[in-house]
Amino acid sequence: QLVESGGGLVQAGGSLRLSCAASGFTFDDSAIGWFRQAPGTEREGVACISTSDSTRDSRTYYASSVKGRFTISWDNAKKTVYLQMNSLKPEDTALYHCAINTIDSNWGPTLEEYNYWGRGTQVTVSS
Repeated sequence: QLVESGGGLVQAGGSLRLSCAASGFTFDDSAIGWFRQAPGTEREGVACISTSDSTRDSRTYYASSVKGRFTISWDNAKKTVYLQMNSLKPEDTALYHCAINTIDSNWGPTLEEYNYWGRGTQVTVSS
C-alpha cells in the first residue's frame, strides 16, 4: 500500500513536502518514485530513487524541469519517500502519485516498470 500526503495550494515560489508511506513491500532491491499528471497531459516521472542504497546521488533520477528545485529522499526506517519541492511554479500543478517498482532496482522514470501506485495528492501552484 502506498499512501501519499502533503499536497495543497501554494503560491508560486513557495514550497511543499510530499510524503508517501509504503507498507506491505520488501525494499531490499526496489525503486520508488514520484510521478505527476496534469489535466490533458500524460503522466510523467518527476523523481525516482533506489531504496537499496539511497545515500548515493547516482541512484536518483530527476526530470530536467525539476532538477535543482526538487529533492527526493528515502527513509528506510519509516519506509517513507519524500519529495521536497521548492521554488514551485504554476506548471508544477498536477496530481502527484507515488509508485514503487518491486520487479527490479531500476530507478528510472519509465512508468511501465512501476507495478504499484498510490492514489495521488493534488498540488496546485497559483501565480
